[in-house]
Amino acid sequence: MKIRREIQAVTDRIVERSKPGREHYLAVIDEFASKGPHRAALSCSNLAHGFASCGAGDKALLAGDITPNLGIITAYNDMLSAHQPYKDFPDLIKEAAHQSGGTAQVASGVPAMCDGVTQGQPGMELSLFSRDVIAMAAGIGLSHNMFDAAVFLGICDKIVPGLVIAALTFGHIPAVFIPAGPMPSGLPNDEKARIRQLYAEGKVGRDELLEAESKSYHSPGTCTFYGTANSNQMLMEIMGLHLPGASFINPGTALRDALTRAAAERALAITGLGNEFSPVGRMIDERSFVNGMVGLLATGGSTNHTLHLVAMAKAAGIQLTPEDMAELSDVVPLLARVYPNGLADVNHFHAAGGMPFLIRQLIDGGYVHADVGTVAGGGLEAYTHEPKLVDEALIFEPCPEQSGNPKILTTHSEPFSPTGGLKMITGNIGEGVSKISAVKPEFRSIEAPAIVFHEQTEIIDAFKAGKLDRDFVAVLRFQGPKANGMPELHKMVPPLGVLQDRGHRVALVTDGRMSGASGKILSAIHVTPEAADGGMIGKVRTGDVIRLDANSGKLELLVDAEELAERRAPEPDLTHYHQGLGRDLFANFRANVSGASEGASSIS
Repeated sequence: MKIRREIQAVTDRIVERSKPGREHYLAVIDEFASKGPHRAALSCSNLAHGFASCGAGDKALLAGDITPNLGIITAYNDMLSAHQPYKDFPDLIKEAAHQSGGTAQVASGVPAMCDGVTQGQPGMELSLFSRDVIAMAAGIGLSHNMFDAAVFLGICDKIVPGLVIAALTFGHIPAVFIPAGPMPSGLPNDEKARIRQLYAEGKVGRDELLEAESKSYHSPGTCTFYGTANSNQMLMEIMGLHLPGASFINPGTALRDALTRAAAERALAITGLGNEFSPVGRMIDERSFVNGMVGLLATGGSTNHTLHLVAMAKAAGIQLTPEDMAELSDVVPLLARVYPNGLADVNHFHAAGGMPFLIRQLIDGGYVHADVGTVAGGGLEAYTHEPKLVDEALIFEPCPEQSGNPKILTTHSEPFSPTGGLKMITGNIGEGVSKISAVKPEFRSIEAPAIVFHEQTEIIDAFKAGKLDRDFVAVLRFQGPKANGMPELHKMVPPLGVLQDRGHRVALVTDGRMSGASGKILSAIHVTPEAADGGMIGKVRTGDVIRLDANSGKLELLVDAEELAERRAPEPDLTHYHQGLGRDLFANFRANVSGASEGASSIS
């Protein structure tokens, strides 16, 4: 199937816009790739330090220049349920490398924070910046220049984007990403959300809430709702950085281990020492990022990736804009319904056909570029196959022709919606994004007075005091990257959901983030310019009428332009966001971070 005209037009525009940066980037990585295996450039002292901790066999292999060596970058810790399974992956990878005639070393660990733990806490104000820290930490590990390829162990919210930035910065060597998989299904996500709302209303206590949360987040593996972590896995697969069908295999299974070994073997096969050299900076191009955006829209994925994809692409010399996402959203259909834009979780999605079926539909509909580079080889067509174990051997079979559950995963000819799950929002308040796939059509527009807040706790307190029983647009500002690191803002979601259920029309406008867990409330998030950077959102006053229409993509402050020009925005004291619990360390990040539309990056 030929690529659709609209998809090709966006791709062509990205290619043209990116030419200067992309040409410079490719020249740099080609220069490094041309020097061949870099251990040959190390002095004897350098090399001795590099393999001092290895066994005698590995030392002998690493002393020469003909044995490929994998660098393992791991985000393992046992604070994150999704990352706990990575504890044993390095040993599996080393074993697979030895069996394939290569070696492997853990090049470095990188930090990995759990947004579920820090949600609504001061630590959340470090979350977005952790992406850039992860990229730099991985870069330090790879800077030892001992590696012919790298494998990356990461799952969750900022970790995978940070690792991709690092991989593309070291684009002269191949990179393979290895997932660990989701936890088995627990308490249904909609039931968890119901208990949260009851708690917000004071109808159940903390014991009942904790029991529900514990039944939902109950074992090693990724959280099962379709938030940023699982959107990351979708992206890595549709961009060709995973092996086919690898994203949503549960941890601790024989198939999971087989895929981990196969990923290590494949990373060794595509180094510059073989015949399939696939440096990741060459393999990933503008078409790969278009495929990623299409996958995000077709699945109603995390709004965080409107930030992360921009920053990731920039690391490869590619310039994405919100307008690219907006144009794609107008033509890409919604093919998946996974919580919060449906009742199913990612395990149900996988059982219905998962990534192979989704990619098959997107190829057949002409929505993705099939002729892209991938770590598996064979273009994106290889990713329409699903992995299976037959007599303990890993094989890949074509995905089923029919969805296992058309209520969860559908075809391109019978989509859940003719347009994607995300909508770019623009107007005189600024530019933002809305995740509309989880919002019922009757709630996708509002015209109501604003109530201005500077803390999400203010919304919760006003709700508890009975001051919000009306139609309104909550304007939560000074939550952008310059103000306080742009934390995710979920604590006030249950109260807003309660108000909507009571029959009130409510919405949220903020320069902060909501992420993939954004629920049933209409919102315009990532509004830029942010209030702390002189954005118009800083001039909104309580009582001003705001019109937010996600159908048309409009966000308007219905105040006379002359009056707005004369208004002065408040300048609140933000120092309480900048001190304590590690926030002091990130002053330079806040000072130098780019706006949300430019990826909210402090390093590029």
